[in-house]
Amino acid sequence: MPHLAVMQGRLVPPEGGHFQSFPRVRWRDEFDLAARAGLDAIEWIYDLYGADVNPLATDAGVDEMHGLCEETGTSVRSLCADYFMDRPFLRATPTELSELKTKMEWLLSRCPRAGIGRVVVPFVDKSRIETEDEKLQVLSILDEILPAAERNNVELHLETSLAPEPFAALIEKCPHPLLKINYDSGNSSSLGYNPIEEFAAYGSRIGSVHIKDRRRGGGTVPLGTGDADLPAVFRALAEIRYCGDYVLQVARAEAGHELEWIAKNRSWAVNQIESATRVAQ
Repeated sequence: MPHLAVMQGRLVPPEGGHFQSFPRVRWRDEFDLAARAGLDAIEWIYDLYGADVNPLATDAGVDEMHGLCEETGTSVRSLCADYFMDRPFLRATPTELSELKTKMEWLLSRCPRAGIGRVVVPFVDKSRIETEDEKLQVLSILDEILPAAERNNVELHLETSLAPEPFAALIEKCPHPLLKINYDSGNSSSLGYNPIEEFAAYGSRIGSVHIKDRRRGGGTVPLGTGDADLPAVFRALAEIRYCGDYVLQVARAEAGHELEWIAKNRSWAVNQIESATRVAQ
């Protein structure tokens, strides 16, 4: 059985008009809800909206997280660092960039106590990589923060909007074993990328997967209704014998119906994964 998780906040109604954010009010509720939906884990969010109340920031808060994990059987194995979409590394002033690197090093230092083994670092939307100079800047940033990842034994998973070949060329320049790729099926479909070409370019470096569907040039839609070739994605993952986590980052349900919606999406994803695995064997 694949290890399935859900992006934090998807099991409760959105807060503050945010499509995706740390649920300041109901983060505790999601542990039990994830278990009831048949999920194994929650991918934690650290963002600007919830930074001042995120339990990851204090030992007491992390202890409370552990207690809820033990009580419900729901784990926290990964973190999505949306803080660096709110405050991007790229196009920052030198002072801002220094502060952001220090923030990332601090965030990595919090992960071992929480049991978090990977951090997804987004370079999409406001933080997207646009120029050759910015590719070099990303490599420089990684060079400075990877020692902190080493000290804390935490993987860094890059999520970018780069096309397959440029992304492969970028990641090849940093062969560090703790640096991997986060593959997001929805982002790729929105940008019109072909999963066969993506996996041919950098499949061996994929360390985590976000499952969602989007229309080309558009937003997130229910699984199977957008332009993501999800059967091809699952087949490609099976062919490379991917054994990492699948994180449901799916379209939101009508407020108040999150549990049923996520459980339905979990069942759909499991069927797709198991079918692709049988074909690949």
